[in-house]
Amino acid sequence: MIIKKAVIPAAGMGTRFLPVTKSMPKEMLPIINIPVIHYVVDEAIRSGIDDILIITARGKRSIEDYFDDAPELEARLEQNGKSHLLKMVKNSSSLADIHYIRQKEPLGLGDAILRAKRHVNNEPFAVLLGDDLVRSQSPCISQLIDQFEEHYASVIAVEDVPNEMVSSYGIIRGTGIDERIIKIDEVVEKPKLIDAPSRTGAIGRYVFTPEIFRCIESLKPSVNNEIQLADAINNLIQKQDVLAYRFEGTRYDTGNVVGYLHTLIAFAMDNDEIRKDLIPYLNQVLSRFPERGGRCHK
Repeated sequence: MIIKKAVIPAAGMGTRFLPVTKSMPKEMLPIINIPVIHYVVDEAIRSGIDDILIITARGKRSIEDYFDDAPELEARLEQNGKSHLLKMVKNSSSLADIHYIRQKEPLGLGDAILRAKRHVNNEPFAVLLGDDLVRSQSPCISQLIDQFEEHYASVIAVEDVPNEMVSSYGIIRGTGIDERIIKIDEVVEKPKLIDAPSRTGAIGRYVFTPEIFRCIESLKPSVNNEIQLADAINNLIQKQDVLAYRFEGTRYDTGNVVGYLHTLIAFAMDNDEIRKDLIPYLNQVLSRFPERGGRCHK
C-alpha cells in the first residue's frame, strides 16, 4: 500500500446551513443517527488508511469530541445494559489514528490542504472532502488509489454533472484514455455553461503526489480571497500527469440543503425498519401535491 495517509478538510463555515452551523459543524449533520464525517472517515479506513488528519477550524471541536472516548457515557450505557448503543459509541472512538490541525484563517480548500504538509511528510496522500459521501462496492478513494498505483499520477474522482450544475463544479478539459480515465489538460473552476469544456466535474475525492504542496505554495489568493485547489492542480499539470477517474458508485453532496435531504432519504430508504414507516408517510405527503405526481414504492 503506497497511500498511508488521508487528509479530510473540514474547516468550512457551512454558510448554506446557517443558522444551525453557527454552533454545529456541517460535517456533524446527522445522516439518520451517524454524522456525515463518520462515513468519510470510514471510507478512508475501508481503503486501508488508518492515519487520518482532519483539518478543522474554530467552532469545530465537536468533531474531535465525536471521535474521542466518552468514559462517562460508556459507563452509563454499560450500567443500564444498553450493549448495542455502547458498541456504537465505542466504535466511533476507535476507528483509526486521527489527528487534528486548525486552519486559522478561512483561506480556502487549497490552503486547508496545505496545512497537512508537515504531517504528510513528502508522501503521496488521499484527500476526502468532509461533506461528500460516496456509496460504492469498492470505496471511492480505494478506486483512486488503485489508479494511482498503476499510473503513479495524481488522480481526481469525477462524474458527469447536469447542465444546471456545471457552474458549481471544477470542470475537466482533457483527453480520454479509456472509458473511465481522462488525462487532464485543465480544471476550469465553476465556469458558465457556455464556457464549460465538458460536463465532467470533479467531486471531493483526490489522491495527490506531494508536489501538490509546492503548487499550492506558489499561489496567491484569488476568488473570494481564497487559495483555489483548482489553480494548484493546473500548476501540477504543468509538471506531471494528472488523471481524472470516473468512479463506480453514487455520490451524495451533503454540502447543500437539497443534497443533504436527498442523502437522508436515500439512506433512510435503505434501512428496512425505517423504510416500512417512511414509504406510507412519503406517499401521504406526495398526495398533497398531485400536480407533481409519483408515488414511493417498496
